[in-house]
Amino acid sequence: MRHDRNGAPAIATDVPARLERLPWSRFHWLVVTALGVTWILDGLEVTLAGSVAVALRESPVLRLSATEIGLASSAYLAGAVIGALYFGWLADRLGRKRLFSVTLLVYLLGTAATAASWGLWSFAFFRFVTGAGIGGEYSAINSAIQELIPARRRGWTDLVINGGFWLGAAFGGAGAMVLLDPAFIDPEIGWRAAFFLGAVLGLISLYLRRFLPESPRWLMTHGRLGEAEAVVAEIERGVRREGHVLAPAAGRIRLHARRSTPLLEVARTLLKHYRKRTLLGLALMTSQAFLYNAIFFSYALMLSDFYDVPMADIGGYILPFAICNVLGPLLLGRFFDTIGRKPMIILTYAASGILLALSGYLFHEGLLDATTQTAAWCLTFFFASAAASSAYLTVAESFPLEVRALAIALFYAFGTGVGGVAAPWLFGALIDSGSRTGVFIGYLLAAGLMLGAALVEAILGVRAERQPLEAVARPLSAADD
Repeated sequence: MRHDRNGAPAIATDVPARLERLPWSRFHWLVVTALGVTWILDGLEVTLAGSVAVALRESPVLRLSATEIGLASSAYLAGAVIGALYFGWLADRLGRKRLFSVTLLVYLLGTAATAASWGLWSFAFFRFVTGAGIGGEYSAINSAIQELIPARRRGWTDLVINGGFWLGAAFGGAGAMVLLDPAFIDPEIGWRAAFFLGAVLGLISLYLRRFLPESPRWLMTHGRLGEAEAVVAEIERGVRREGHVLAPAAGRIRLHARRSTPLLEVARTLLKHYRKRTLLGLALMTSQAFLYNAIFFSYALMLSDFYDVPMADIGGYILPFAICNVLGPLLLGRFFDTIGRKPMIILTYAASGILLALSGYLFHEGLLDATTQTAAWCLTFFFASAAASSAYLTVAESFPLEVRALAIALFYAFGTGVGGVAAPWLFGALIDSGSRTGVFIGYLLAAGLMLGAALVEAILGVRAERQPLEAVARPLSAADD
């Protein structure tokens, strides 16, 4: 029997193979539903922040300028960065499941408190707390999704779940049409009530997550092999009760259990052993974060300031935009598992960059109205939504299991910090200036980043389609044969 350098014997297990050969079942739908709510919540939060922007500016209590609204949006993203880093570190040490309730509770407290804001700094702080909860959700949940879904469906599932952001956006847009309509409710009460929508969805998700197990892959690498096998056995019993016949699991992996992975080893893994994948992940995450946060946080202000769209009608423009963003991953997602990751990532990033530059030019020349501007954004983000989801897919499956949650957090934090936090403030200021040329330059910057990311993917892209996670990135704890 081989031992590691600390004398611990290697263990052999077929847990990954047993998970990979599972047919799609109710268990997988539970994973999609219970964990996918996170992206719905994020979409709801971002949409509400954009939809209520005009109400916040006209609020007799807050009276925020476009620049201050952008600042509050940046506070939300800054909170998401810090939350992702802290909770991502904990998720690799303490497990995926343990963090689910904590991060969701942080979100619930933040979004409920936002409704009671009394000024700029209270609003920005509560948005920061809300973002911290959402950021923490990303790392633990993306890890769990990757580790519980079979390789043959991993790409499509991950893209569709990430695309759930736009279901939340659709809910937010529809809710805003009612809650911000002065004929229905006082807008000062309406924007506050809007933030309680997220708390309701969060409570539903909190209930569903009670039925999800800890990731068996995480358990096995932490020396809890008996628990890992028990979890897989329970999933298999449920699958058999549905009438499926399970094929024998093929392949075992040998590894040394570990309690945690030192930060120095995390750094060495990302910066030395997987340097090219790290550069790829940074390019994909930064570009899509800048694109989305630049456009979407200023969406309502664009419609209001340049097209004179009334506050009560803004939700009606966000709704079709959100639907197109849902359709992108839904319709294109399966091609990431069949045609492959690399060609599809190149296509979606390049197409969204080109279309954004074109729509920016048409806007600059005054050739669009509110309807055609929305149509142009819809077409652009049909591709951009699949591109953004593929960024999360790439960073989640490209690194070893022992550092997966923290790696996701680091890439999310860097991409959002560099590409996202500054974007709402920048575009808020550009819109405040009233200059179409300034906004167009901002569009060109976002388009250039997306085209640059497509080029990086062409050079450094990883072919991970239909491959088990252990084949895409060998576990750090794997024993030498």
